[in-house]
Amino acid sequence: MSAAIAVVIPCYQVARTIAAVVAGIGPEARHIFCVDDASTDASAEIIAGVAAADPRVRLIRRPENGGVGAAVLDGYRAALGAGAGIIVKLDGDGQSDPALLAKFCRPIQEGRADYVKGNRFYFPDKVQAMPLGRILGNAGLSFLTKLSTGYWDLFDPTNGYTAIHADVAAALPFARLHRRYFFESDMLFRLAVIRARVVELPMESVYGAETSHLGVWRCLATFPGLHLRNLVKRIGYNYFLRNFSIASVNLVLGLALIAFGLIFGLDHWLASVATGRAATAGTVMVSALPILIGVQMGLSFLAFDIAMTPREPLQGHLADLNLLAGAGDGPSGDQPS
Repeated sequence: MSAAIAVVIPCYQVARTIAAVVAGIGPEARHIFCVDDASTDASAEIIAGVAAADPRVRLIRRPENGGVGAAVLDGYRAALGAGAGIIVKLDGDGQSDPALLAKFCRPIQEGRADYVKGNRFYFPDKVQAMPLGRILGNAGLSFLTKLSTGYWDLFDPTNGYTAIHADVAAALPFARLHRRYFFESDMLFRLAVIRARVVELPMESVYGAETSHLGVWRCLATFPGLHLRNLVKRIGYNYFLRNFSIASVNLVLGLALIAFGLIFGLDHWLASVATGRAATAGTVMVSALPILIGVQMGLSFLAFDIAMTPREPLQGHLADLNLLAGAGDGPSGDQPS
């Protein structure tokens, strides 16, 4: 018997689009959870009307606006409580095509992935139609996400069309996941911590008259600090807490050599400017050689990190690894750290 599919739709100011989104979801979905994040328009009322006509639909109303992440996590809790085997998340603004739902579930059903996400930048002809600013902004965000999560083969990190195996979702520390627009990127980081297998599915977004609440340039202004935090955590978890290898040595010594070379070189350059005497060739080499060796060691660490991208699905092994008990507080947590 195939796993039950539940759809979670975070809803904020989607009165014009939510009915069409739900209507486009095929019979493969057993449950549809529409989480109204304290919308000020008629979203909740329209969802209630849709629920009266479609028994699969359930309206969940949040008492106050908590952000897309908070709404999705409420939907995840409801889906897990309903016994879903796969949870699909799509947006209520109409940009995610519900007809792709079965394709998003297939890699999970076939045991090839734990988490599937969309990629709007896969087809060159579709990318050419996008604004240059969006393309460049997403490239920057994608690189930051690769660094902080270790999923070096992924792109389009802010894409909100996803599917996840229910057991993997239950293993995530809900209380620590970011509640607002960083949620999608933070999900990837948390999945990387438990080494879940993530794959991308090429897709095309449907752009209408809706107004996006998330701007790429806004992300570039606010996300780097959050990515840096996750990068430090990931490096600490994977290379010093859980394991210590030659890659760990390369990272520490590489950073130390680069720091020494830069500080030594800057100090002697300032002294040269102050005295008017040019630095000797030996002094230049003492500064340059550690930097060159440090960069080489850093590249070696990077190559090792790329090779460590999770390739094996986690589903089916969660009980053996005892992740449900040890990965965090699971779906019961309410407050982010």
